[in-house]
Amino acid sequence: MKVLFVSLGCDKNLVDSEVMLGALAGKGYTFTNDETQADVIVVNTCCFINDAKEESINTILEMAELKKTGQTKVLIVAGCLAQRYRDEIRQEIPEVDAVIGTTAILEIGNAIEKALCGTPENQLESLEKAPVGGMKRVVTTGGHYAYLKIAEGCDKHCTYCIIPKVRGNYRSIPMEDLLKEARELAEGGVKELILVAQETTLYGKDLYGEKCLPKLLKELCKIRELSWIRILYCYPEEITDELIQVVKEEEKICHYLDIPVQSGSDKVLKRMGRRTNTEQIRTMIEKLRKEIPDICIRTTLISGFPGESEQDHEETMGFVDEMEFDRLGVFTYSEEENTPAAGLLDQIPEDVKERRRNEIMELQQEIAFDKAGQMVGRHLKAMIEGKEAEEDVYVARTYKDAPEVDGYLFLNTDRQLMSGDLVKVCITGSNEYDLIGEIL
Repeated sequence: MKVLFVSLGCDKNLVDSEVMLGALAGKGYTFTNDETQADVIVVNTCCFINDAKEESINTILEMAELKKTGQTKVLIVAGCLAQRYRDEIRQEIPEVDAVIGTTAILEIGNAIEKALCGTPENQLESLEKAPVGGMKRVVTTGGHYAYLKIAEGCDKHCTYCIIPKVRGNYRSIPMEDLLKEARELAEGGVKELILVAQETTLYGKDLYGEKCLPKLLKELCKIRELSWIRILYCYPEEITDELIQVVKEEEKICHYLDIPVQSGSDKVLKRMGRRTNTEQIRTMIEKLRKEIPDICIRTTLISGFPGESEQDHEETMGFVDEMEFDRLGVFTYSEEENTPAAGLLDQIPEDVKERRRNEIMELQQEIAFDKAGQMVGRHLKAMIEGKEAEEDVYVARTYKDAPEVDGYLFLNTDRQLMSGDLVKVCITGSNEYDLIGEIL
């Protein structure tokens, strides 16, 4: 039986897809990227914001057309949209045989087998179930980097966010399971390990009574085959001095932190239910830059949150200008049903959200271009991502660049290199967000 997987949404969802692929591989299934050749199609969905929800629904409908023609025997929907709208999916799209909830991903084999036998059944389990860790995975990111999901769910309950309702409360994966999984990934060729969770900085608090991310990082650094370890989704209020020192002292840990701050207005941060204000964020960033002068800080913002005034927007613009984040992304506020923010009366028109988003991004563009220019002349290591077809130009990433979301470094060389190779480079130029360099 050939299975086609369509994985949508975030990197944490991608890890779930890879775990399901691993479970099916263990049962003898094979995989295809050709939807016309698939006996089984699994769509792992996202519903974090409206755009993601629409993409998920459109993908399911597209795959349902193949089921109608008889080309595909089984259609399974998994992930956050399946967890949130399981009844609606089955009612509105009868071609879907079963839905798999966010905590039931290891039941993918049973779901397919029951559907093939003509007795399809939804696979749903408690959102408080202990998360999966240490499982065999089929890595889909090219082999030289992989994500390691260290926890599931979230306890923060920000007023705009649906994640606790579809993923449950924060549950850390036991450290021994994570180390086993990391070793297997490294033995399989992974050079860069990227730690992800809804919030990585709180890791271990629920299991061990204290935040254990620094300890986990030290253990991961002992894995010989790993070259880089990158940390995403660090909430500013949970970053400890111990964590800063581990990032500073351990050579394998990239001097890169993703710290979502969401707004530069204290009034908006309070309405969002965030646990920090701008002064606390400013203090944390100043400490990071003092302790780790070459640190790269990435953040995300939400424009047009309910009640955000023009003054609030201007305060955010001023905050961005002052902080000069290395990397920054902006989402327009998405009104999600069953969240506190959706019930607020002072919703912002879409055109205003878009304008504010564009203004922030235009400001950040100037900052990013200047920072790229400041890299010229620096010597540093870069990881090869691939090669431009029919050219002696390799695409690489520096420690400042997380896969898929940040920029690239372009290297002109006739040397034969492989994806995952680490090379020492000199930055010779910049082109907007991207860098140009030569191998030393």
